[in-house]
Order: sequence, then structure tokens, then C-alpha cells
Amino acid sequence: MVVDPGVVKTGAYKYEDGTRYVGEWNAKGQKHGMGHLVLPDGTRYDGALIGGLCSGLGVMAFPDGAKYEGEFMQGWFHGHGVFWRADGMKFEGEFRGGRVWGLGLVTFNDGSNGFPRNEGFFQDCRMMRRKRCPEVVQRAQKVAYMARAQCQQF
Repeated sequence: MVVDPGVVKTGAYKYEDGTRYVGEWNAKGQKHGMGHLVLPDGTRYDGALIGGLCSGLGVMAFPDGAKYEGEFMQGWFHGHGVFWRADGMKFEGEFRGGRVWGLGLVTFNDGSNGFPRNEGFFQDCRMMRRKRCPEVVQRAQKVAYMARAQCQQF
């Protein structure tokens, strides 16, 4: 396991609001490095943090059963990843600022992609233009796998 040069200690802390964190910290006392975060509503995050925010690869699981595996930046889903809704529908592709934004593929809970196929360019969670994008979908799947694997090592 690679240790982030900004990490100075490892430990656990429970905040007044009920948030719990176990992981690595920087010299400023911020969550920094690999960690496990549980919010008061039951949302769980396992993965990389920078300066107190989810940044890098991680897995976020919500109390309703929804889940995101992929890249984060400054606390947002940002980059490539896979998001599953609680009903089993998923989006594999690109995210920007916490939103489905970029190329990707929607798969419904029955395993279909819709007709016509829901693959292409999405903006603010809405399909704007149909386009085949298997490379982006494969990258999203790979990044999600890497996020899961990294969390299992921690």
C-alpha cells in the first residue's frame, strides 16, 4: 500500500453530529488519505480523501440502496464511474460535479438499455445526443472495479 506523503497519523473520530471517521489524517487535522466515513443518515464512504473531502477513487453507499463506485473530486462524483439507483437501474460513464454529465450508458433493472438504446452524451442527467461509447463505458467499469479493490485492501 502506498502512503500519501501528506498523511501524518491514522485514527478514529466521532463528530458531535454522529458522523464517524476511521482512517488517515494530515497535519492540519483533516481527513486525508484512505478512510471510512459514516454519515448520520447512514451514508457510507470508503476511499481516498484530500483535505477533508472525498477525492480520488472511492465507493459511496446510500441508505436507500443506491451506490456509486468511481472517481471523486472535492466531494463530488467527478470523472468515470458507475451509479446504481436503489431500483437497480444504473449509469456507467462520466460524471461532473456530482451529476451524470458526459458520455455513458443507462441499463434498466431488467438488463435492457431501452429502445432506442440509452447511450450517448448526457448533460445534467438528461440524454442530449445518442452516440455509441463503448470505450467510456469500459473505462467506467474499470474505474469502479479499481475503487472497489482499493477499498477492500484498506
